Amino acid sequence: MMEPRSHYDWDSHNRQVVVEGTQALERTGDSLARSHQIAVETETIGTEVVSELGEQREALLRTRSRLEDANSQLDNAKSVLIKMGRNVLYNKLILVIIIILEVVILATLIYLRVSR
Repeated sequence: MMEPRSHYDWDSHNRQVVVEGTQALERTGDSLARSHQIAVETETIGTEVVSELGEQREALLRTRSRLEDANSQLDNAKSVLIKMGRNVLYNKLILVIIIILEVVILATLIYLRVSR
């Protein structure tokens, strides 16, 4: 049969339970403090990342705008080059026609001189 515990044993046991409970609460408190610190650091990093992503977005939008401007300027330059090419072709055609007319006039003059 079990012997009844003395009042001292009960106090010692209760004290031990309280000490263990206090130690568990301290460990839990320390763990919560570490978790809170990690959460604060994570929030800081997240804020920095969001800020940096915002800056990168703005830079990308500016770059996109510049590319659209450059594309527009390239389209304008292409149309100018096409017009210049067309004008060169017309000028060559006019030059060929003038040369042919001069040859015809020269041939006519030679024919008229020889036929007299």
